[in-house]
Amino acid sequence: MTPITRFRVLFSSWFLAALTCWTIGFTNAQYDAVAETRKLISQFSVGQADWPQMGGSSLRNCVGGAANIPTQWDVASGDNIIWSVPLGSTTYGNPVVANGRVFVGTNNGGGYVARYPKTTDLGVLLCFSEQDGKFLWQHSSEKLESGKKHDWPDQGICSTPLVDGERLWYVTSRGEVACLDTNGFYDRKNDGAKGEPNENTDEADVIWTYNMMDSLGVSQRYMANCSVTCAGPLLFVCTSQGVDEQNNTDDAPSLICLNRDTGTLVWSDNTPSLRVLHGQWSSPAYAVLGGVGQVLFGAGDGWLYSFDAQGDHGKAKLLWKFDCNPKDSRYVAGGSGNRNHIIAPPVVYDDRVYMAVGEDPEYGEGPGHLWCIEPTKRGDVSPTLVFNQADPSTPIAPKRLQALVEADGDIERDNPNSAMIWHYQGSNPQEFESTMHRACGGPTIKDDLLLIADFSGLVHCLDAKSGQPHWTHDMFAACWAAPAIVDDVAYISDEDGDIAIFKLSTEKELLGEWNMESAVYTTPTIANQRMFISTRNRLFAIGQKPADDK
Repeated sequence: MTPITRFRVLFSSWFLAALTCWTIGFTNAQYDAVAETRKLISQFSVGQADWPQMGGSSLRNCVGGAANIPTQWDVASGDNIIWSVPLGSTTYGNPVVANGRVFVGTNNGGGYVARYPKTTDLGVLLCFSEQDGKFLWQHSSEKLESGKKHDWPDQGICSTPLVDGERLWYVTSRGEVACLDTNGFYDRKNDGAKGEPNENTDEADVIWTYNMMDSLGVSQRYMANCSVTCAGPLLFVCTSQGVDEQNNTDDAPSLICLNRDTGTLVWSDNTPSLRVLHGQWSSPAYAVLGGVGQVLFGAGDGWLYSFDAQGDHGKAKLLWKFDCNPKDSRYVAGGSGNRNHIIAPPVVYDDRVYMAVGEDPEYGEGPGHLWCIEPTKRGDVSPTLVFNQADPSTPIAPKRLQALVEADGDIERDNPNSAMIWHYQGSNPQEFESTMHRACGGPTIKDDLLLIADFSGLVHCLDAKSGQPHWTHDMFAACWAAPAIVDDVAYISDEDGDIAIFKLSTEKELLGEWNMESAVYTTPTIANQRMFISTRNRLFAIGQKPADDK
């Protein structure tokens, strides 16, 4: 991007953000993220204060409405620890809380089921009692014979399930979408698939499965890990389609829509097709924006795509697309480049979409970008377009590794159809502590304050409407997940096992930091006046204990 183009993009984003804030200040009351999340949760057959999917709702904004969540606890002494139970040896799944149960994905290190001792490598989804942590049942996924290229050893289930009433949906480590009965066999009946290994109460009752590898030719990179979401009977799934060991890919679908009751395919889309850079590990969001139900999909080519949720007569219907990388950035396998794909889910707040770019955590740190996007335009809504001097009137098609190659005669121009509201790279990208880096987790937004933790361990606080930075904080450890916000307090986890607690404010105020004695790759879940944290190897329920229990 040339200096002139950069100035135009920055000026237009500042002007639009200022105009937006001025308009909102005179026309709208402040958006209530908690009320919006609660309204969406109320459409599910779960408790009013439950947390039935990643982010609580399809908006993926991790804002809880519970009260009296502790800001201090102690794992060693048990202070404010209601209960804790072992998980596997590696856990990436966020806890989901619904109808008196807690569900979390991990590996088989806990050895809860007799026919699979803990020495057997599996992906497992565990179900516990919310009240006391009692183990109820497990869904087991045996490792794929193809090995680490599709199903990395000891990694288990990386996805977070979706629960509605007595049904649960999630993506297994075998590239399957599974629908389970949340009651397991405790209701003394088999509600779904026949010929299950047994009907013991410690095993899952499977309603249906959809094998994306067999049915669609999907080849996930290392692991299938999408956390699904839905709109009514429509279930939206990223297939995790990726590249092989030679960095080649094919045309298998990257995003699909299933009927959640039957598991039948409604529509699919193979975007970005051959432009996948490495893997596709983002999870879709869903929102009604501009009167249209939109499925928002952060893809493996670094673009954010919006699809009409209903599709079009059995086919996908693209509404708009947005390139989340500068056009002159270049992707280099191994992470040394500055073009990224997308790991975090999109987040929706007050009719705007927020998207951060990231990279395979094994590839390390690097420069990042956070975007605020207006989602009612159509077509290519990226900040700029690329043309070639041979035909300067027609934008060229996206390229896989680098969109703008000046040596090929490419030129960049402002996009008159741009939907960018603002773009954040940090308050001073020349200083580490003031730079936005790659992110695995998305932002969390409440009262127009946006918090995001990048993979380099920096917490950024911004104005959600303008993108104006307020403060940063160095956690000194990699952050993998989105912050959780409840009331006026934010909880942020890191790989050292620390949970940092901040006052939600334009001025940085660190309220405390508590260690969980193991790495935390997940977002704390707030439900029913408790906070549930899955560490690398243990699940905790944290809450205010009655005085006589302390």
